[in-house]
Amino acid sequence: MKKKSSRLDRLRSYPLVYNLLLIAAIIIGLAVVAHVVMQIGTRHHARRTVPDFSGVALRDAQRLARENDLKLQINDSLFVPAYQGGIVLEQLPRGGVEVKPGRTVYITINSFRQKMVPVPYVAHRSLRQAKNMLEIAGLEIAELVYRSDMATNYVLDQYVGDRQITPSTRIEAEMGSGVKLYVGVQPGHGTTVVPQVIGLSLKEAKSRLWESGLNIGKVAFDSGIDLFNQKEAFVYMQSPAAERRAVLGAKVDLQLTLDTKKIAARRTEAEKLAEEAFRERQLQEQEPAASDSSSSAHAAEDNDPGFFD
Repeated sequence: MKKKSSRLDRLRSYPLVYNLLLIAAIIIGLAVVAHVVMQIGTRHHARRTVPDFSGVALRDAQRLARENDLKLQINDSLFVPAYQGGIVLEQLPRGGVEVKPGRTVYITINSFRQKMVPVPYVAHRSLRQAKNMLEIAGLEIAELVYRSDMATNYVLDQYVGDRQITPSTRIEAEMGSGVKLYVGVQPGHGTTVVPQVIGLSLKEAKSRLWESGLNIGKVAFDSGIDLFNQKEAFVYMQSPAAERRAVLGAKVDLQLTLDTKKIAARRTEAEKLAEEAFRERQLQEQEPAASDSSSSAHAAEDNDPGFFD
């Protein structure tokens, strides 16, 4: 004890060294304590396997989560008629993943009924404006029907089912449902150019086609695509192809996939075909112009008496 005491006394005789060693010891001690507390607080070595909640009623899913020391939080809801209301449709993290106790699992449940939204009055506006208003309201275009009018792509009337919508109409429709639009077209202006939609999601493709005055035809999905992962699918085939001329109101068929390699390959091929179609269309448009110009020149020569006559 005397030796330890004498060493401590000698160390105290050097205040600077003593204080530095004391501070270092305190820091090390605090670090050790913090590490132990963190290990206990986060239960570092404890793991839980996330149950598969898909198809489970919300009340049962909550009970199952408590039994596994997990938390559930409803992140979103969809309306899928094939399932009962309150059933868990999807989750994140997915079932089978190991997580720490207390982890929150975010779930999407099936609504008991589709949400109803007010239908905005979009007539007497441009097609682009009407489309944007419907999309903001949570609706889409059911069909574009063209009628002869002095203004092309000007919305004349709108219908929900068989009911015409007027400025005073107050009506609600299921979110995601469509509104039929009757649109004007001038004589001689009844065609449009099909846009390139390969590589776009279904929602983006629809929006671009509607802006061009085209309707959505058959929509097909590759195997493995369902209601839950449709948002992750992209268009890899379209018919008619891009840059081709089509009658306003014509339908464009779409094929979607989750295969990114297939999308990339098809997009490259489609871009080459679109470029060829664009050049071909330009030549076709230039031929009548050149023919009219030649006819006008011949007519002028026939009517011109000559400078010296």
